[in-house]
Amino acid sequence: MNAIVEEARRWIGTPYTHQASVRGAGCDCLGLIRGVWRSLYVTEPEVIPNYTADWGEPQEEELLLNAASRHLNRKHPVTAMEDGDVLLFRMRADGIAKHLGILSRSGDAPQFIHAYSGHGVVESPLSGPWLRRLAARFAFQEG
Repeated sequence: MNAIVEEARRWIGTPYTHQASVRGAGCDCLGLIRGVWRSLYVTEPEVIPNYTADWGEPQEEELLLNAASRHLNRKHPVTAMEDGDVLLFRMRADGIAKHLGILSRSGDAPQFIHAYSGHGVVESPLSGPWLRRLAARFAFQEG
């Protein structure tokens, strides 16, 4: 099994807690990615400043997209999705990208793991509504 997916599945059931990143205790969608990152690389690539739930929306800043582009490898949109891909979503068509998840199963019935307000860390179908919101895909860096 893919090590990224295996680690992300260990987080399932973690309660949703804004700005947190502790498996079993609490995390948000960024916290899940941070926790998986730490399992791969031990330390995080940069200090995460405090952030609000709107992710820079009032300023129209692509904070998550820019940070992901600095530390992950962006994947071309036409390449096939692979287990372990980091998915970045726009919750509104005209909004900034502000939700993250990890592809846990590619193919005909894709799924992803994400921390969702009111639900905690869950594995969900990557259904049509989610696919329409997909803004970018990334891969964790090798080594």
